[in-house]
Amino acid sequence: MADRGRGAARGSRGGPGGSSRGRGHGPSSSQASGDKPRREAILDLSKYVNERIRVKFTGGREVTGVLKGYDQLLNLVLDDVEEDVELPQPRKRSLGLAVLRGPTIILLSPVDGSEEIANPFLTQE
Repeated sequence: MADRGRGAARGSRGGPGGSSRGRGHGPSSSQASGDKPRREAILDLSKYVNERIRVKFTGGREVTGVLKGYDQLLNLVLDDVEEDVELPQPRKRSLGLAVLRGPTIILLSPVDGSEEIANPFLTQE
């Protein structure tokens, strides 16, 4: 009982030496020096900064606004944001400045230079 709490026998996972402090925790010396290559973003949105873009979300919401900033996770900051509301009647709702979360975005599209394409499968009555 006198040795309780001392030595390598109590809760030790390591081999000889008893203490496993400093091993397996935190970055190794090769990672700490910055040898790991930096991951590039999948989308390069830099050409759309200060341009109007349209964003569609899961759930069907849609907004347009001026892209002010973004990150690798596709979180966006838009200014002069307008939401296209369809129900109960089609209208635009002004939101001002908005921060949009990347995981909820399903489509990004520039507003300038894009036009609606007629659907050939839509029957005209």
